[in-house]
Amino acid sequence: MIDVEHIAKLARLEISQDEVEKMRNELSSILDYFDSLKKVDVKKVKPSSHSFSVENVMREDLPKKQPKEKNDKLLKAMPEKKGRYLKVKSVL
Repeated sequence: MIDVEHIAKLARLEISQDEVEKMRNELSSILDYFDSLKKVDVKKVKPSSHSFSVENVMREDLPKKQPKEKNDKLLKAMPEKKGRYLKVKSVL
């Protein structure tokens, strides 16, 4: 028999006596469903914890060089710069 009052206490829930009976019936039906699932024959079913093969499908992370013209255009558009670097306001 399910001790609903104990579970409610662990979950810090206040439930009335009517709710205790309702929860007892609902929890019993849930546990009965789990018992019926235990009876299902799954011996021929392959495990499928992953829906895809587990392998690294990410591309290698390689730096890409921007064309010099693109960098020069960006540098010209910035109001402040230091050498070939953009000067921005401090974030912190």
